[in-house]
Amino acid sequence: MADFTYIWTAAGWLYVAADVDLFSRRVVGWAIKAEMTAQLVTDALIMAIWRRGKPDSLLHHSDQGSQYTSEPFQRLMADHGITCSMSRSGNVWDNAAMESFFSSLKTERTARKVYRTRDDARADVFDDIERFHNRRRRHSTRGYLNPIEFEERAKLA
Repeated sequence: MADFTYIWTAAGWLYVAADVDLFSRRVVGWAIKAEMTAQLVTDALIMAIWRRGKPDSLLHHSDQGSQYTSEPFQRLMADHGITCSMSRSGNVWDNAAMESFFSSLKTERTARKVYRTRDDARADVFDDIERFHNRRRRHSTRGYLNPIEFEERAKLA
């Protein structure tokens, strides 16, 4: 599942795109840029593919934003055999996992901070995703395990 959000800095807006594996709730791909372009979401998907390898079968779900419907993004998915799934216009319920992730990022991490630079915000978001969310944040939907623990236990089962 994929989406993006924005974070205010003293230097202007910063956009964060993320791809979350719904099996474990692990953020497998993400990108941060000062511009809200198709390259932002493409870079996040490239990271996810790099981390996970070329999928045998994968359903990628997003909204119908211009970034996700862009030719470069659609070509990247087609080149890797990824099936595209998009929400109907105005249907917010099927994006709940992404909204939950971004809500946690903002309320637990970025809401009380004033970032002087975009680099300060990038470093903090990196820390939240890679050091906290994926490795320490427990999820009730996954037996109160963090995403990496959940994946490791699933491999043993």
